[in-house]
Amino acid sequence: MQPKDEEEGAAPAATGFPVSGGGGGGTGGATAAFVVPAPPAPWSTGLFDCFDDVGNCCVTCLFPCITFGQVAEIVDRGSTSCGASAALYTLIVALTGYGFQSIFSCFYRAKLRAQFGLEESPCPDCLVHFFCEWCALCQEYRELSNRGFDMNIGWHANMERQGHAAATMPPQMQPGMTR
Repeated sequence: MQPKDEEEGAAPAATGFPVSGGGGGGTGGATAAFVVPAPPAPWSTGLFDCFDDVGNCCVTCLFPCITFGQVAEIVDRGSTSCGASAALYTLIVALTGYGFQSIFSCFYRAKLRAQFGLEESPCPDCLVHFFCEWCALCQEYRELSNRGFDMNIGWHANMERQGHAAATMPPQMQPGMTR
């Protein structure tokens, strides 16, 4: 008879050790391993370290849509361009007034945190973006820069630079007919 935890329909205990499935004499059931996720890592810079990159700080103060677009392109892995994300950010500000773009941008902070296993600090993402929009954008920009991304060239150029994608060359044209 099997222990109560491993009866059919019951979930095995999450011990962190491999658990053999299938009951019965030596048929070799599947093995499942429980992996305990690593604790979230801290950000490489603080929320209020905006002056660590004075150039980006100035751009973000004057045109936060640009910094948001650069961050969004990298976080979306090139599926949306910097220009498209910046335009959508600006459109949200123009149509709704200041504050509602923070709802949009906080989703990108959450996405960035999930991709790199970062902690949600100093408070929830939407509160960080609502009360400190420019500081949050600067922090996200610095985090990606510190992880090796050149924020000025976009996702695709970063991948080519890192050797993840071959550069595409236009086809060679044969000379045309001459008289």
